[in-house]
Amino acid sequence: MKKYGLIGYPLKHSFSCGYFNEKFESEQIDAQYVNFEIPDIRNVTEVIAQNENLCGLNVTIPYKEKVIPYLDELDKDTAKIGAVNVIKLIRQKGKVRLVGYNSDIIGFTQSIEPLLKPHHQRALILGTGGGAKAAYHGLCNLGRACTYVSRTRRDQETITYNDLTPEVMAAHTIIVNCTPVGMYPKVDFCPDIPYGQLTADHLLYDLLYNPNETLFMKRGKAQGAEVKNGLEMLLLQAFAAWNIWNA
Repeated sequence: MKKYGLIGYPLKHSFSCGYFNEKFESEQIDAQYVNFEIPDIRNVTEVIAQNENLCGLNVTIPYKEKVIPYLDELDKDTAKIGAVNVIKLIRQKGKVRLVGYNSDIIGFTQSIEPLLKPHHQRALILGTGGGAKAAYHGLCNLGRACTYVSRTRRDQETITYNDLTPEVMAAHTIIVNCTPVGMYPKVDFCPDIPYGQLTADHLLYDLLYNPNETLFMKRGKAQGAEVKNGLEMLLLQAFAAWNIWNA
């Protein structure tokens, strides 16, 4: 029986575990998916050594960046992002080769691309974490210009929330929330952007999917903007992970 799993800490709830085990059962695949809750990234070597039938891993917080030094190779887009959420284990002649990928960029790109219209040329990426990097590079790959928005200015690619003038809002018709602001149970919160400057030309994409419609999305919809949550991205990135493991 093949084994797949998730490394992270803590692992109170795992979408991946439920998704893949249901997939294995419904498609009669001889495999299992387990959670490896490890308190230190160095424990990943033990997980691999103790599970000889392990074929692939998902990676969640706080190890998406910390796991990179333990890998033998990174996919091209993953190297740009600097965050890994899928590891493929290639076993040859008693040795294990670890290759890192980022299926978030695949899921996000496939999810947002059908929504993009000719006037959607510039994007504001709210946040600077792993999800934000996936959104940034995904949109760049689709030919869109992107700018990070953070509470503090870090570099030329980043502006602050105080910099969101009417001119900036008008020029950037794609806004992607990659922060946890508005996630259940704190559903009465939303990123601090000037929602009054939004129009029907704007597209608001929230990586969050719980609640189904965040306050960020509600306030955008009230201004006529098109909105979408991250559930489809979540499903597409899981599907992409499966394809990576079995390519």
